[in-house]
Amino acid sequence: MPDLHSAVLIGVCALITAALRFIPFLVFGGKRKTPAFITYLGKVLPFAIMGMLVVFCLKNVSVTAYPHGIPELIGVVTVAGLHIWKRNTLLSIVAGTAVYILLINFVFI
Repeated sequence: MPDLHSAVLIGVCALITAALRFIPFLVFGGKRKTPAFITYLGKVLPFAIMGMLVVFCLKNVSVTAYPHGIPELIGVVTVAGLHIWKRNTLLSIVAGTAVYILLINFVFI
């Protein structure tokens, strides 16, 4: 029974995901012009989501307790610096994450 439940759950999740991916093509497909509001959201939401992720990642950092947020600050500076230098989002995020993980595991123990 648990296998059937898991299979049905995965199937429902897959159907909902596929439907959510296809709905925009059905609604805005063909020769219809995309509404200005949707175009605006497509331009602004990626930046808003990145801002929310930064806030979410840094919300529990305590500057009053050891290590005083230093690993997080170095990680953020690494991401920002690499992104300004190379303009490669994937490189910036991976390198910043690697620097942070190395710092908390080997430097700020």
